[in-house]
Amino acid sequence: MSPEDQRLWATLTHVGGILFNFIAPLVAYLVLRDRGGFIREHTRVALNFHITMAIAYFVAGLLTLVLIGALLLPVIWIVTIVFGIMAAVAANRGEFYRYPLSIEFVKP
Repeated sequence: MSPEDQRLWATLTHVGGILFNFIAPLVAYLVLRDRGGFIREHTRVALNFHITMAIAYFVAGLLTLVLIGALLLPVIWIVTIVFGIMAAVAANRGEFYRYPLSIEFVKP
């Protein structure tokens, strides 16, 4: 895969993570991980971050029973959007990006 295509798919993976949570990065990781080092790293970090955010959404959903989750859900939503956009911009520039607050489920 050409470097331009890798940048495009890495950008789309991060944007897909914003829209479809961990499903888009999971599909991208499974399909594109053998197409180049750049795309492999971006799909891996996007998958790790969005799995972490899915867990955060689940915990916040449970905590809505005690009302604190209602405050956490919008914060998690904003964090997902902001960091996803920052990662997409970095991928589009051809730079690597490391999400903060991300648990490493998928190792390099």
